[in-house]
Amino acid sequence: MVGDKVSNLIIKLKNASKAKLATVSFPYTKFSESILETLKKDGFVKDFSVKSKKGLKAFGTLEIEVAYEEDGSPKIQDVKRVSKLSKRVYVKAGDVKPLRSGYGLTVFSTPKGVMSDKEAKAEHVGGEELFRIW
Repeated sequence: MVGDKVSNLIIKLKNASKAKLATVSFPYTKFSESILETLKKDGFVKDFSVKSKKGLKAFGTLEIEVAYEEDGSPKIQDVKRVSKLSKRVYVKAGDVKPLRSGYGLTVFSTPKGVMSDKEAKAEHVGGEELFRIW
């Protein structure tokens, strides 16, 4: 996987949920782990774990359990990458808005770490708008 690891992660999650896969794996990075923690808090990912090789996380993979609704439909309907490698998008703390009346989630990279739009608004911080998921 070359290029944008955030885009690769969210597209892989979207495709896995559309294909009704139970789990999907992704190469480990601390940043990806932070994003998955945020998605897990808001229910877009059921759970995830780090499978390491030789006892080192850096060479491991993230095993991600995809979340589904009770009727079997995927929780992740669509994703949109906002800030790209070629164009970064930053949002001030006062400009953080909920996505789709609270049914979606915007993920930010802030000075306090990776967090959702709700957390960023509560913490009163802005940052780089990574992606939107609903």
